[in-house]
Amino acid sequence: MSESRQSKRRKYRSATTRAKCAIEGPGIWASCVKGKEKQTVGELYDLFESSTGSAGQPTEHLDVAEGEGNGVNVEDQIARELAAIKRPRTESRFANCQTNTPCVIFISCNPPVDPVRLVTTHVRNVQQTGITKTKYTHRLTPVSGTCFAGLPQIQSLCHDVFPPFFAENGGDDPPKTHKYKVELRICNHSTLTRMEVIQEVAKCIPESYTVDLDDPEVFVLVELFKSLCGVSILKDFYRFQKFNVTALAKEKSKAENFKHGTGRVKGKEDFGEVDSAEAHDRDDV
Repeated sequence: MSESRQSKRRKYRSATTRAKCAIEGPGIWASCVKGKEKQTVGELYDLFESSTGSAGQPTEHLDVAEGEGNGVNVEDQIARELAAIKRPRTESRFANCQTNTPCVIFISCNPPVDPVRLVTTHVRNVQQTGITKTKYTHRLTPVSGTCFAGLPQIQSLCHDVFPPFFAENGGDDPPKTHKYKVELRICNHSTLTRMEVIQEVAKCIPESYTVDLDDPEVFVLVELFKSLCGVSILKDFYRFQKFNVTALAKEKSKAENFKHGTGRVKGKEDFGEVDSAEAHDRDDV
């Protein structure tokens, strides 16, 4: 066998070792442009690996313009990001899990990566800069764990995921009442009803938390996909456009255009890739 063919085979194996057969553990759901699933996986690998430090925690990034304005050495910043992207595959903390569904991606996160912190940091950066660093990705939904989509399993997962959040956001004296909402999305699943899932999740919420569908402070994200369920709990979900990076970038662009008196037309072509994949961001019971 020629050396070139051996090299190609090694390259192919290296590119596929990061793929998992089963969806499991903490991870990040992503919706994307239809037909661009493979490209989306690649850009998410690059984004996540360049956004996490050596300890697996998200790092704050400045875009080039910000770097120039604050005296940051842009060349050093780019070099660090390139080094993260070129990290050997054996050190990878992310793996693509096959969903076999158009427009739907799941990237699992290995410890010590926290998908909620990673996504929250990224969407905050997008809101501030208007730069998504991706071309085909629409919405990112982090889940702190996954389980079989059965009511007992969902309740058990919630009991595992919720306590750290409540411990970090509790301890008020006198006790404070918090408002929460269950954000449930269902895709390719018809066994459990929305009300069954919501009621089961609500059983795991402390009494000091009350339901508020209009102005919640806390959001319980529940993703039902086929026979699986993913859960996370966080804040600022509405503030960051339900973690839709395309919408956040549009919002920033629109604000900048109006600020400079250019109206809504300028920059419109930058978002021409958006298509019907947004339908996957809506509930599909």
